Amino acid sequence: MMNAKPFCIGFNCALGATQMYPFLQRLAALAHMNVHAYPNAGLPNAMGGYDESADNFAKNAKQFCIDGLINMIGGCCGTTPDYIQALWNAVKDVPRRELQAPSPKMMLSGMQEFIHGDHIPFINVGERCNISGSAKFKRLIKNDQYDAAIAVAKEQVENGAQILDINLDDGLIDGKKAMTRFIRMALSDPDIAKVPIMVDSSKFEVIEAGLQNCQGKCVVNSISLKGGEEEFIAHARKILVYGAAVVVMAFDEQGQAATVEDKVRICKRAYKILTETVDFPPQDIIFDVNILTIATGMSEHDNYAVNFIEASTIIRKECPGVHISGGLSNLSFGFRGLNDLREAMHCVFLYHAIAKGMDMGIVNAGLIPIYEDIPQPLRDLLDQVILNKSPNMDHVERVIKYAEEEKERLDELKASGGG
Repeated sequence: MMNAKPFCIGFNCALGATQMYPFLQRLAALAHMNVHAYPNAGLPNAMGGYDESADNFAKNAKQFCIDGLINMIGGCCGTTPDYIQALWNAVKDVPRRELQAPSPKMMLSGMQEFIHGDHIPFINVGERCNISGSAKFKRLIKNDQYDAAIAVAKEQVENGAQILDINLDDGLIDGKKAMTRFIRMALSDPDIAKVPIMVDSSKFEVIEAGLQNCQGKCVVNSISLKGGEEEFIAHARKILVYGAAVVVMAFDEQGQAATVEDKVRICKRAYKILTETVDFPPQDIIFDVNILTIATGMSEHDNYAVNFIEASTIIRKECPGVHISGGLSNLSFGFRGLNDLREAMHCVFLYHAIAKGMDMGIVNAGLIPIYEDIPQPLRDLLDQVILNKSPNMDHVERVIKYAEEEKERLDELKASGGG
């Protein structure tokens, strides 16, 4: 609710003061505005009445004030003027809660809050609920098998996805209708509903449909300067009204940024517009600095991973508060079908990119290996490929040869019935 800039936020009804306490404690720790509480006179009895006396009600509610949780207090069901008078007598001399500065951390939520702090070096965004990235998911949506598609979302959360990316863009699918249906069904599952949703589409009307059907604080993926500043500002302002964080692509009227200079230039321009013109919170800005395919055999692609890593460091420094993300599967697109090699490449890339500023990524949650577990000499080779540096500068040729041999091995294994 913070995007609405409320004067006060709090709880009323439903519970008595003692039962309300732990929830109010969590709210007060998060809210930088005034906080209020209007508890019932205890829990209702079997007849729907309230048995707690005015003095006990006042005593229990006073604890909110003593512990500095609230700025405003009153009574709800079961309370009368006598209860309010007793409450006034109990709390009139207790200092009110002091307001705190807004948190500089990105705060998202599904049914549970998700706060990005130093204790979370990298946020896993589950990628498998994406028609363009998963043939299985695309088939399920196209065949109207939404229950099975929801199971894919649940599996991503169970495998460690802290945010769930949902993309239903396809020329043969009504994106607004599909997004509305999928999100409503997905959020009826408590395991899925607890995590924040990343509403992912190239069509802003589909993004809006997603936002209108999500509880909590979402992430929009994505907007860019591709259509010019006027469109960019309009989209950003609408996202701010919905209270979502936003992924901004390093893309402008001239095209997609590939060099360090273009990535930094576009992101700095977008940051200035968002923070100065739109008044968008810096901590809710996530720059996708374009993870592009490497090791294709074309020399101009060899430095793409290095460009991403170097740009991430500069952007995090020159655009205070922002986050850096990217779609990891793009990196190894040239090695489709070689899943073990691709996941190892992703792991090595993350090992270097996280150290330089990347703190979020769209990944296949649960399948990223541990850097130290990648066998040698493959790990050294992938280090050289990611950093585009080796003694003889022959690392691309060697990884392509490795991929060809691995494909031959898998084909032989499949032909023999072993895979």
